[in-house]
Amino acid sequence: MSPTSSNGAIAIRHGTPGDLDTVLSLWRAAAQPTTTDNAQALGLLVAEDPEALLVAQSGDVVVGTLIAAWNGWRGSFNRLVVDPAHRRKGIAAALVREGERSLRGRGAARLYAVVEGDSAVAMEFWEAIGYEHQQGQTRFVRTFPNGQ
Repeated sequence: MSPTSSNGAIAIRHGTPGDLDTVLSLWRAAAQPTTTDNAQALGLLVAEDPEALLVAQSGDVVVGTLIAAWNGWRGSFNRLVVDPAHRRKGIAAALVREGERSLRGRGAARLYAVVEGDSAVAMEFWEAIGYEHQQGQTRFVRTFPNGQ
């Protein structure tokens, strides 16, 4: 199923430095904030790995994002965000499938997703598209002041 919006088909492409403000605005409006939701961190990601940031676009409007990062060992998914007005149209699944295609092409044999564990909708989505909740694993994080 190809994702669509009220304006027609959705295009998925790699994000560019010109998308940073738009992507950050979408994240502020439609997702839980994180420490790295800033132009500096997102700009560094795009500069270091131009294939990592995927954006879903309807016409001229960015309606979804996914970070599909490759560290040379595993692929990871972060910041799967779809504008609430465009949800339930296949956009999130299309972003994940494109991320899978990209990461598999780079050599990834295993993928993992960072998911809001208290969001039943998010948990159900990942399970519905074939991902398993990995039992017995807990993520530890360390956040540096001011992202430094």
